[in-house]
Amino acid sequence: MAIASLTTEPTATEIAADIAAGNLSALAATEAAIGRIEALDGPINAVVVRNFDAARAAAKRLDETGNQAGQPLFGVPMTVKESFNLTGHPSTWGLEHARNNIAQSDAAVVQRLKRAGAVILGKTNVPPDLADWQSNNPVYGRTNNPHDLGRSPGGSSGGAAAAVASGMVACEFGSDIGGSIRVPAHYCGIWGHKPTFDVISLEGHGYPGTDSARPALSVCGPLARSAEDLATLLDVTLDHPLQRRDVSIKGGRFLLIEEQPMVGCSSCYRAELDRVAGQIEDAGGQVERRCELLPDLEAAHDSYLKMLNIAMAGGLPAPDGTQATVRDWFDLCDIQARVSRQWRDVFGQFDFVLAPVSATPAFPHHDGQIFQDNIEIDGKNLPAAPQLAWAGIATYPGLPSTVLPIGSVDGLPAGMQVIGDRSGLSNY
Repeated sequence: MAIASLTTEPTATEIAADIAAGNLSALAATEAAIGRIEALDGPINAVVVRNFDAARAAAKRLDETGNQAGQPLFGVPMTVKESFNLTGHPSTWGLEHARNNIAQSDAAVVQRLKRAGAVILGKTNVPPDLADWQSNNPVYGRTNNPHDLGRSPGGSSGGAAAAVASGMVACEFGSDIGGSIRVPAHYCGIWGHKPTFDVISLEGHGYPGTDSARPALSVCGPLARSAEDLATLLDVTLDHPLQRRDVSIKGGRFLLIEEQPMVGCSSCYRAELDRVAGQIEDAGGQVERRCELLPDLEAAHDSYLKMLNIAMAGGLPAPDGTQATVRDWFDLCDIQARVSRQWRDVFGQFDFVLAPVSATPAFPHHDGQIFQDNIEIDGKNLPAAPQLAWAGIATYPGLPSTVLPIGSVDGLPAGMQVIGDRSGLSNY
């Protein structure tokens, strides 16, 4: 059962087409988006850094020069995640001590979006250190899910997803190391894409006080309300073109993974996934639920968590005082390479892998980090941390994963991961 969209505002593709047809100016599109943010954002608190004056000036320049270079996002107003540098504005990562970390230049992604004609209205909220599936911090406060203000919009790109889902902007750019694009897309009922590892520059998306060295596992990618918008945003930000291939659902080969040794998903959510699998089969696709070529998912998840914790801590000791050695790190990299090869074999048999995004739809707000707390799944109060296994299934081997909205669970949006081979980008 599909959940009704919260907005009828046009997508980025539609806005760009209206401007190209002369039905809309870049400035009018920008003013309209600013008006929506001012009218809607109060109870949501998504767009926490505002760049309105500079955005108006940029839109005016676009109208004066015209789209001479065929820019695909010409005049499209959008936002980016707070962790991306935007000249003259803070990049705090939700940290009190970084309130005055003012960017002196734009992040590489922001530069590329501007070159494609986008107008950057501001930046959206995050959790501290980008380390939670909520978006609540001491600098900007809490972002609420526009579908239910008492629930999380996800994190760490939670403000991004809330801004897009509510119609304030048509599209956004976030980052993902532990589901930070995919979970907000799932919780807010929009599209999100975690690209293949290392195909989009993370320059200018660095922890405050560091020099933007790319951390292990981390990627950045788009959020939007349509697949067409995701494709455009990906194209204009890639470091280099990706191999593309068309896969029809009819005759397509799909592997559905609904449960791992560490985690499953709620029964109602699983019913939605099964319904979509049935639709694929009805359309002539082949859906399997077992594959002997899969890596040991439990062992891979354990290695993913170790690498994730080292990367997020910058190599500092764990709370218990233990610290990974260089040998430990190289062992994790060896395991990662082996797991990546095993997934390559899986994609020799299947075009796509289908999976949940988390165990449930959006959860009620929690005071602390959700991974240190419990969450209700089918009436049981269970640890929330194992849900990271659904993020890690694609993150550890560096696979691309698109989340698309598939329906609703208990009146809340539900999405599904569509995971592909890391060697290219498939259209389906």
